Amino acid sequence: MARINIVLGDDHTLVRQGVRKILEDQPEWTVVDEAADGREAVRKTLEAKPDVAIFDIAMPMLNGIEATRQVVRRLPDTKVLILSMHGDEAYVVQGLQAGAKGYLLKDSADQDLVEAVTAVANGKSFFSPAVARVMLDDYVRHLQEKGVVDRYQLLSEREREVLQLIAEGRSNKEAAELLCLSPATVETHRANILQKLGVHNTAELVLFAVRHGVIS
Repeated sequence: MARINIVLGDDHTLVRQGVRKILEDQPEWTVVDEAADGREAVRKTLEAKPDVAIFDIAMPMLNGIEATRQVVRRLPDTKVLILSMHGDEAYVVQGLQAGAKGYLLKDSADQDLVEAVTAVANGKSFFSPAVARVMLDDYVRHLQEKGVVDRYQLLSEREREVLQLIAEGRSNKEAAELLCLSPATVETHRANILQKLGVHNTAELVLFAVRHGVIS
């Protein structure tokens, strides 16, 4: 297993201890620092420059959403995973818009945490199964209320491939190399996908992909 350094931010000592034990049971994984409030979490993350930062949302001094936004802006190579008791879609959307790569509920199984950290450390997205179900149910209800068709069916086979790679956190260059296309062609596909799906940015694109089971 690859070496992964982690900073953990949560205001509950018992939660931090439990999460730390799960993480450090994995070979080559190290919790290099931990924090009990959002400001401290940002400061320690900026100092340690870890591979992954795990933040609770409801931290004192600075909430996890804003902590995520500050870390992502200043440390783009550090991937943020939100670990929260809140499974409402509004929280998930805010986390994505702030730049988080994953969202896990605190009542998830230990293995889910391991899989989530592995995924985000590799630049992929990860959502707790319960969170994904909430988003899917809300999306289906929205379609029924609006009486519209599933926009995913409007995408071509190539556009669906590009959608998945973008949702997994791949850059245009990486997607182009994997699909044997030019970066300009990938950017064209991306623009077409945004238009067809009626979304405006990568965060909304990731949310759409989760709702459709394109990524987990």
